[in-house]
Amino acid sequence: MAQTLPHLCLIAVPGRRRRTIELAQEVERRGFPGIFSPSPFGNMSLCEALSWNTRTIQFGTAIAPIYQRTVTDFAQSAAVMHEVSGGRFRLGIGVAHGPSHVRMGVTPGKPLGDTRSFVERFRAQEGLGDLPPIIIAALRRKMVALAGEIAEGVVFANASLSHMGASLDALPAAKRNDPSFFIGNMIPTCISDDVEAAKAVNRRTLTSYGMLPNYRNYWKEAGYVEEMEAIEKAIAEGRQADIPNYYSDRWLADHTLFGPAAKVREGVEAWRAAGVKDLIIVPSSAAGNQMKAVEEVFAAFA
Repeated sequence: MAQTLPHLCLIAVPGRRRRTIELAQEVERRGFPGIFSPSPFGNMSLCEALSWNTRTIQFGTAIAPIYQRTVTDFAQSAAVMHEVSGGRFRLGIGVAHGPSHVRMGVTPGKPLGDTRSFVERFRAQEGLGDLPPIIIAALRRKMVALAGEIAEGVVFANASLSHMGASLDALPAAKRNDPSFFIGNMIPTCISDDVEAAKAVNRRTLTSYGMLPNYRNYWKEAGYVEEMEAIEKAIAEGRQADIPNYYSDRWLADHTLFGPAAKVREGVEAWRAAGVKDLIIVPSSAAGNQMKAVEEVFAAFA
């Protein structure tokens, strides 16, 4: 039986934005179920382009920081995309991280309270037409539970496969078993027969996340105390370049996909068995840029 395809992550990198739209159309032609885009380089704008330039594929933000725009502006844009696309758009939202708050010049409140308030105010907008489903970004159990209470889905990023059961226990069983409730994870993926090169790519990809306290606290909760304490020591000593060295092979295998195509396909099925039915591959390549990485995904799931 053919494998159920994962979703794909695409980023509209400057200089390649038209090519990214063309690539999205190829993703659709090949039968992948969805395209999700993180916040760099204007994911709301990319999604608007996808609403006009694709026909059947689901697409969304994963995620748009709630402090980036006013709620009214989010709702107006989301309503347009939802209507134009025939209901294919998903608004993935989250509180993001400290460095992004500095860039946006905002002072956030409590993550749970701010997220609940955003969703309430978003849904209170009138006169815009139908609004899209909301997917909430989460790591810890309280935010997962909030997503189960007020949203149409939850999306993790760089989550622990071994800890996913404990995380999803925060969702009501009815939501876990509801085919329409989105349960996703953005997972760094590098497909290559050179396993060590692929591992090195994923370690570099996740370097910046090791500098974020919320991620380190989550990974400690998932059982990686030694690795996170080593990273914290490196940060305190100004050795940020050493962070990739402290992502152990055990940690890497629990949070990323890497290696030959068959191994990556097996990894996708392992995540699906753990309850993440909407896995989102975030492709990188040991031999090129995002475009090359997506070609490698196409070949792996042909």
